[in-house]
Amino acid sequence: MPAPRTATIARRTAETDITLTLTLDGSGIADIDTGIGFLDHMLTLFAKHSLIDLKVRAKGDLHVDYHHTVEDTGIVLGQAVRQALGDKHGIVRYGSMLLPMDETLARVVIDLSGRAYLEHRVPDRVDAIGLFPFQLVEEFMRAFAFNLACNLHTEILYGRDAHHMAEALFKGLARALDQAIRRDPRVVGVPSTKDAL
Repeated sequence: MPAPRTATIARRTAETDITLTLTLDGSGIADIDTGIGFLDHMLTLFAKHSLIDLKVRAKGDLHVDYHHTVEDTGIVLGQAVRQALGDKHGIVRYGSMLLPMDETLARVVIDLSGRAYLEHRVPDRVDAIGLFPFQLVEEFMRAFAFNLACNLHTEILYGRDAHHMAEALFKGLARALDQAIRRDPRVVGVPSTKDAL
């Protein structure tokens, strides 16, 4: 029986105080409280569709704006997934998802390569979602990708509604990540000709 792939990460700065616990091989249970309703919604559906059990407690300088809390939550989530993956032996490594959300179609592709990169393509002008600026989706994705050390491509192929676009990207990330972190019994060691990820 493989060891459980779990991690707990705490990050405390002058701007945020975040504790995050996850289990990669879970059932999608979410217990999220970041102080930002829309981010809670995105992380809850991320857990549901990735089947990662996720608990997040975040306190941030929301009197300034949402930026620090969103970015730092992405940092901590990326660090936790990286830690839980361990040596990456036996994983699939790659994942991709075309995900529809009403009028929106998102494409998310991930490679757990050990090399950090984000390519994020969305329309130039997208409305805020209530008080949540749509640009913070990119900040979250960048923080996640660079702290997981993965190659992540996130793209809105088309769409009009800001909420739908953000939700499609988070759900697409969840489903692509679910594919990439799966164990494949056919994989010996790590899935790389370099023998390192």
